[in-house]
Amino acid sequence: MRNILDPPHREVLEQFAFSNVLLAFDFDGTLAPIVRDPASATMRLRTRRLLGAVADLYPSVVISGRTRADTRRRLQGIALRSAVGNHGAEAWHGLNGFSWDVKRWARQLEGALAAYPGVQIEEKAYSIAIHYRQSRQKISARRAAMDAAAHLGGVRIVGGKQVVNVLPKAAPNKGDALEHERERLHCDTAIFVGDDDTDEDVFRLDQPGRLLTIRVGADRASLACYCIRDQRQIDRLLGMLARFRKRS
Repeated sequence: MRNILDPPHREVLEQFAFSNVLLAFDFDGTLAPIVRDPASATMRLRTRRLLGAVADLYPSVVISGRTRADTRRRLQGIALRSAVGNHGAEAWHGLNGFSWDVKRWARQLEGALAAYPGVQIEEKAYSIAIHYRQSRQKISARRAAMDAAAHLGGVRIVGGKQVVNVLPKAAPNKGDALEHERERLHCDTAIFVGDDDTDEDVFRLDQPGRLLTIRVGADRASLACYCIRDQRQIDRLLGMLARFRKRS
């Protein structure tokens, strides 16, 4: 994959920065490093300062797998236009029907995975995250989580970094959320940065010239157009975006 920060590709980033562009970011693994306990995830102070500067210059949103309330709490004090939770589902209203299903699924998963110490079932109102990072039997725990989720019915299962995400099949995804936010904020173009499997819902949107997709970490299987080397390079990317906009 091509690194958007390398000199031959910076011009693409600069062209988008000069346009009427929406900036959109995932949180975990993108703005904040992946940590063993998801509850302790936080941005580095430098990243927070840079994101604050960028949000003052561009209309900016975060589209996260976390709940909207949790995401907003971690981004408090930064002038974002919005935070969208649950992998894009919380950009919409009228989701109560999904919440009843999610509660029922969470109870079923807790019973099915009780034999796997270290596996955590995180119910997030409109989706479920099955974390197995702290399990000593990661391979068998992941297999069991995938199997248990497949038996629920009416779900969409998306893998991730030592997590299995369970979403209502009919719920909006991150790609839908990005389109919704771009239209709501009257932007012509968008830049999206993400690192995980649920971000592929944005990466697969085919919009040359209108959408610039950047993956954190190169992956040949990803549909993102560009990448940055690792999560620490988000600071370089944010700094470059700020410089380009000030120059324009």
